[in-house]
Amino acid sequence: MSKGNFLLGAVAAAVVLAGVAAYMQALTGGPTGPDPDNPEVVALGKTVYDANCAECHGANLEGEPNWRVKKPDGTLPAPPHDETGHTWHHADDLLFDITKRGGAAVAPEGFKSGMPPFADVITDAEIWAVLSFIKSRWPAPVRKRQERMSERSG
Repeated sequence: MSKGNFLLGAVAAAVVLAGVAAYMQALTGGPTGPDPDNPEVVALGKTVYDANCAECHGANLEGEPNWRVKKPDGTLPAPPHDETGHTWHHADDLLFDITKRGGAAVAPEGFKSGMPPFADVITDAEIWAVLSFIKSRWPAPVRKRQERMSERSG
């Protein structure tokens, strides 16, 4: 077998295996919690993030400019989801809840949130995949600290 045919076969096998993994995940309903070390879940999360979140939170998780300064309508700009923002200061369950039900559903009374609910837009598994993608981009110390917060809140 030539080197070119071997590489072509290896690439084809990898594509088939990725498809089987995606199919199996679809059958089982996908992730039911964050899994930032799972490349398939992270890839799904990036796809869903790019389609639903990047418009406000940035293609590189950078958020909107001046995200700590209220807009004229009383809402805050979308915060970054990288390590410079405050996303990692929240437990996984709260991040899931904010994404699913919207910011107003979990905010203190009087706080005006611009974060819409995504319950009717993406599935629970896709929300977990998005959170997995976001967490996969954090430096190890930030991930560890956020994991500890999540463990204490659960």
